[in-house]
Amino acid sequence: MKQSEIKELSVADLQEQLFSIKKNYTDLKMAHAISPLENPIQLRNLKRTVARLATELTKREVQ
Repeated sequence: MKQSEIKELSVADLQEQLFSIKKNYTDLKMAHAISPLENPIQLRNLKRTVARLATELTKREVQ
């Protein structure tokens, strides 16, 4: 998910997306621990998306 897409979301949507992507990240991480993923770059991309969403939520709370 790109930063421009994240900025367009409402706070409720941001929280919902953050929850679902964190769950997806955790599931992929567990699957990768059991057997290697075909594309381990997915983990890096999901982790960065989680960070982008969390940063945007924090930025909006401060304002």
